Amino acid sequence: MTATPWLDATVFGILGLLIGSFLNVVIYRLPLMLEAQWKAECADLNGQEVADSETFNLLMPRSRCPTCGHAIPWFENIPVLSYLALHGRCSACKTPIRLRYPLVELASGALFFYCAWHWGAGAGALLWSGFAAALLALTLIDWDTTLLPDDITLPLLWAGLIAAALHWTQPSLTDALWGAVAGYMSLWLVYWGFKLITGKEGMGYGDFKLFAALGAWFGWQALVPIILMASVIGAVIGIGMKFSGGLRADHQIPFGPFLSGAGLTAMIFGPGAMLRAVGL
Repeated sequence: MTATPWLDATVFGILGLLIGSFLNVVIYRLPLMLEAQWKAECADLNGQEVADSETFNLLMPRSRCPTCGHAIPWFENIPVLSYLALHGRCSACKTPIRLRYPLVELASGALFFYCAWHWGAGAGALLWSGFAAALLALTLIDWDTTLLPDDITLPLLWAGLIAAALHWTQPSLTDALWGAVAGYMSLWLVYWGFKLITGKEGMGYGDFKLFAALGAWFGWQALVPIILMASVIGAVIGIGMKFSGGLRADHQIPFGPFLSGAGLTAMIFGPGAMLRAVGL
């Protein structure tokens, strides 16, 4: 093995650490931005004036400590290293910083490293790195809020179809298109069947869109092993949380993180291996 693949993968890994730092911002701020947008739309429909508020988006304002409001300078925002240098605490008020922040950065760095190692430092690695980053963000947003924002799921769906059309991914455009259709419609039917029988909503429309996106990236043939893996892992974790008392007050367990985990598994091991694993 020459040094070049190692170097390329390392560069991608460092890029992944930086992207992971930005993903932490997306995971925290995007749901708040959507909530503010929905409130403004409701106020507008009711003929109420929306009060001007501080600019709040993915770039502004600067990141701050949620406890004391300390503005985080650039040298305290270096992925992983700053967390270690600060001993996991705010430099101003010494409030513990969530361990999840460096873990997200490390996960993003590892996924980017893998993509460059597997596909080489080129368009393929960038494409799949973007796919992995989107799933990582969706996993934690859904876990925190039970939301799968259209701002991520729909671009992910279109990216899968475009990549198939340009032969950047394995499935043909036909397989990708039917994968998107079958992914959406299968969970849509499950949703309405469950609602008609129980009168309750078993999942959200974001799950349909995410599964459709996975169908676009891997083709319709991969949908069965993806949904089986997501369902089994979700059931095991759900049962474990129930017996450990870790369920939320509403007893809801989002399905998106398990779909995303199955999608990342398909990326790493390939849909063919997943098909063989379930005997298809």
